[in-house]
Amino acid sequence: MIFAAATNNAKKLKEIQRILHALGHDAKTLRELGIDIEIEENGTTFAENAVIKAKTIAEICHMPTISDDSGLEVDYLDGAPGVYTARYAGEGCTDDDNIDKLLAALEGVEREKRTARFVSSVCLYIPRENGEDSHVVCTGRCKGWIGFERMGDGGFGYDPVFMVGDTSYSQMTAEAKDAISHRGQALRMLGEEIAKTEF
Repeated sequence: MIFAAATNNAKKLKEIQRILHALGHDAKTLRELGIDIEIEENGTTFAENAVIKAKTIAEICHMPTISDDSGLEVDYLDGAPGVYTARYAGEGCTDDDNIDKLLAALEGVEREKRTARFVSSVCLYIPRENGEDSHVVCTGRCKGWIGFERMGDGGFGYDPVFMVGDTSYSQMTAEAKDAISHRGQALRMLGEEIAKTEF
């Protein structure tokens, strides 16, 4: 099955395509579909934002669309950065800016209090000619903690400081990360939904 992928994040897109391919599916990029749009993510939860993105793209390209909205929740920071994960350090910030702000916010905090989780909500939105559109959302979570410094050079976003045991996401192979990651979990759950869905 071929889906539209509702994201302009190249690294996230690569991960989504890799996981979907392992499930026997493929995803077309917005560029391949000739879509150039910035979607306002004004939901209050990852699930709401995932639906907003998938619905917007599905209505433009008229094909089943998969979107992901994901982020980091740090217990010591009362769940922040949460839905503001990508822009934690402000609009136009870089991954390094976000990590720097996070490490500064946790400076001096002992390991036991640095618990966190990555959350991914993925949405499959199916537009239908009769107007009876349908969608499903699956959410995956990976528990870990925030390291004291960057470790590893793989992945993207907060991967260098998100630790599972003594290993950061950035130190894992793509296959190892996909096996435990929030996004991997969510997409595998979605794969089960796809298998029982009529298109």
